[in-house]
Formats: sequence, C-alpha cells, structure tokens
Amino acid sequence: MSNVAVASAPESGFFPCAASADRFESDDDLIAGMTANDPAAWREFQTRYDRLINRCITKVTRRFASIVSQDDVREVYANLYVSLLGNDMHKLRTFDPERGNRFSSWIGLLAINAAYDHLRTLKREPQKECITEAMELVADLPDPFELTSEHERATIAQATLADFSEKDRTFAALYFGEGMDPQDIATKMNISVKTVYSKKHKIQSRLESVLSLRMAHAA
Repeated sequence: MSNVAVASAPESGFFPCAASADRFESDDDLIAGMTANDPAAWREFQTRYDRLINRCITKVTRRFASIVSQDDVREVYANLYVSLLGNDMHKLRTFDPERGNRFSSWIGLLAINAAYDHLRTLKREPQKECITEAMELVADLPDPFELTSEHERATIAQATLADFSEKDRTFAALYFGEGMDPQDIATKMNISVKTVYSKKHKIQSRLESVLSLRMAHAA
C-alpha cells in the first residue's frame, strides 16, 4: 500500500518524482546518487532535508524581518541548491563523515551560512524605500518634461503669432498666456468685455487655422 502512495504522489520541487527511498537508506548512498546526477536521489534529498533547510534559513532571517522578505528566503534556498550543484557538485563531494559530522548537521550549517551570505549582500546594497513614498515627493519647481514642454509651446506660439498685429499679440498674451480675467483685459486694453470675447474667438480660430497649415506642411 505504501509503495502505491509513493508512486502516485504529485511532483513538487526542483526534481521529477523518484523511485523508492529504499535505494538511499544511508547518507552515503544518497550522496553517491546525488553526485551521479540521479533525479531519484535529489528527490529523496528534498523529501528528507527540505524542512531542515527552511528551518535553518528562517532561524537566521526572522531576526531581520525589517529587511528580509519571503522572496529573500526563497532566494537563499535556491542559492543553496545552486552551490550544491555548481562546480561539478564539488561541495557535495567534499563532505566527509569521518570528520565526525552528520550529513544533516552539515546541510543545516550550509543553509545557515547561505542565509548569512545573503544578509551580507543586502547590507552592501543601498537602502531602498517603498515605491509609494516616491508618489509623496513634491517639488516646487517644474520637472524637466514640463520645462521642455513649456518652452516648445512658447516657441510655437511666438512663431504662430508673428504675423498677428501687435494688439492681437498683446491680447493673446494676456488671455491665453497669463489667463487674465476678461474684465481686467477689457480695462487694460480699453475695450468692452463683449469685444474681449469676440476677439478671443476670432484669434483662437485664426491660431487653429495657422497651426493646421503648419502641421500640414510639416507632414
């Protein structure tokens, strides 16, 4: 019954489903299978030690919750596997049980060291702020885009108004440029408010006509 359960279990992790764990009862057999690139051995390694690895990583990272996220934990986990696979699995091949270390203790130590290595990397990086804080930054001066856009509008307006009379240019500057109130314009230019509105429509129509011609020639 247990063999059926193992065969039908869903795949997860880095490696495809393996054969029975009976092939790797001892750590020596497991390491030999891993260094031989046996997917079953790597699968058994995950089954046997993933919980230990994650526990050792979080034991380190939970003390730095203000700068470490779950993504960092996953990155440490992935980096540990990369280190085991890298350089023709040199790190795995260096494990020697004759030195008195159990394989599980050695793997736990590697996980802890990987977590500290990641923390040192984070410490060297500049401090980051949340992107939402950038939205709260306010500048009194216009940004470069606004300055450039304003300069282009002024250049176009100057070229467009070049053929207008001096009085019309003055009116356009007051009404369209400064946004002056019609009553104030009437007083300043010694004309009626009714004339202000009629002049506004006439100049606006002329401006639109001139701009349309310029755009047609540019195309």
